[in-house]
Amino acid sequence: MTRPLRGGSGTGGRATADDASAGPAAPGPRARDADGTAAAGTDAGSRDEWVAVPRPGAVPPGGPARTGPPGGGRASAWAELMRVSALFTVPGDALAGAAAAALRPNRGTALAAGASLCLYEAGMALNDWADRDIDATERPHRPLPSGRIAPGAALAAAGGLTAAALALSAAAGRPALATATALAAAVWAYDLGLKNTPAGPLSMATARALDLLLGAAATAGERTPTASVRAALPSAALLGAHTLAVTGISRHEAQGGSSAAPLAALAVTAGIAGPIVRAGAGRNGGRPGTAAVATGGLAVAYGAAVARPYAHAVLNPSPPLLQRAVGGGIRAMIPLQATLAARAGSVRTALPLLALLPVARRLSRKVSPT
Repeated sequence: MTRPLRGGSGTGGRATADDASAGPAAPGPRARDADGTAAAGTDAGSRDEWVAVPRPGAVPPGGPARTGPPGGGRASAWAELMRVSALFTVPGDALAGAAAAALRPNRGTALAAGASLCLYEAGMALNDWADRDIDATERPHRPLPSGRIAPGAALAAAGGLTAAALALSAAAGRPALATATALAAAVWAYDLGLKNTPAGPLSMATARALDLLLGAAATAGERTPTASVRAALPSAALLGAHTLAVTGISRHEAQGGSSAAPLAALAVTAGIAGPIVRAGAGRNGGRPGTAAVATGGLAVAYGAAVARPYAHAVLNPSPPLLQRAVGGGIRAMIPLQATLAARAGSVRTALPLLALLPVARRLSRKVSPT
């Protein structure tokens, strides 16, 4: 969940991933956070988007971030620490999980969504706590190294939010609590140990998949949890594959790299969206119904959300364009969740999810998700 899918993921301001729809930028200018401070290529280890981003050791081209803390009071510091603009990518996991299990959203689904949000934010706070020494050198404007939030307060927030997530999951039943416990373990293990290892990307993909399964388990409650989780596994695997692809790009976003990662992400996107569109077109003897049309349209929207920033990163894998690709991939989780819900037959759940996309994009211009 994490740091994960995120804390952040390289979405920031004008020259970063905040505007995934913008055209390619010249590789020279420094990326900027949404608060207007220069970012060191968007530090690759501080994101908590449930998209793993190990931190490179060197300062990226463009120089280190400026040392002065951005303006704003205590509330803005916590909003920056928690990367609140990324929260809109989270609730759809629970809804997609319920749909994949062929269940209507209920109280358990709401509890799962609340638990997911708590664990997501716990990962954000824990990520900055774990990276506070590195951030003091590379990103001194962040809330902890700038002194706006004490490290102990961030760690306490991570612990409290984790406890709240487990309590919400327990209210949804023992299967949900077991799934949430595994998810919490994945978040803490990633932030405290796996982030900078070869296992980091896979652990982040696993966390995101577990979050969708939490929605299925919590919605089923004590009735048919095993069958519901099993039914949700294909959707969880697709969400995990997308997360893994975005993580692959994010590992190079601070210093730039080859075109291999964004090219692989394009292939993953095509591998997810293509079969869904073709399956919808082939129903009813080639005359798809309303549900199939909606599913196909959402799959196209998912692909369109990342095609342009991914392609730009393939043509020019510079830090600013890789950051845009990461930001586009994070926000694309929203149309992907909607696609998975519609694919499972829950169009009424899927369509409202798309309303979160413009809200997430707009808020990311005010509060950086990285």
